[in-house]
Amino acid sequence: MNHAAALFARWRVRLGYLLAVVVLWFARPTPGSVALGAVAGAVGLAIRAYAAGYLHKQSVLTVTGPYAYTRNPLYLGSSVLALGAGIATRSWTCSAILVVYFALVYAVVMRREEQELLLQHGDAFKAYAAAVPLFFPRPTPARLEGASAGSFSLAQYRKNHEYEAAVGLVLLLVVFLLKWHFWPA
Repeated sequence: MNHAAALFARWRVRLGYLLAVVVLWFARPTPGSVALGAVAGAVGLAIRAYAAGYLHKQSVLTVTGPYAYTRNPLYLGSSVLALGAGIATRSWTCSAILVVYFALVYAVVMRREEQELLLQHGDAFKAYAAAVPLFFPRPTPARLEGASAGSFSLAQYRKNHEYEAAVGLVLLLVVFLLKWHFWPA
């Protein structure tokens, strides 16, 4: 991967903060849109939490649990979170910004991580990638030869700091409600 793509991937979270300011500017939330966005966001958080409880970053190739359906369940959860944020904004402009940001950033990030996993796990990753789609989940879990069963671990969820996503969603929704209250559309 080239240097620009690696830099882009590293700065995705910081770019997300700038994006949040832009989205907040264009957002026209109402209590109803925030509530609907919260429901979608909760689904995204659940997907991310489930994935984080299986993921052992940099130590093993995780191929069980949600990783048997998609190679990127964390990013799938993030896309549902972004959908929730878009719904909460009640703005087509905001929704379009979020879709474009997600598509650009995570396409680069997923491909970069794929190259890292290939270097680290070689043929095991090739077999996994052949059986499990990059993003959109398959309908049934892949059964890979030699894969350990693996199970959800609350300790692993905490180790991966996944609770931070929940805190971020709650703060975003509170900000949207404050905007609605103090600066209604």
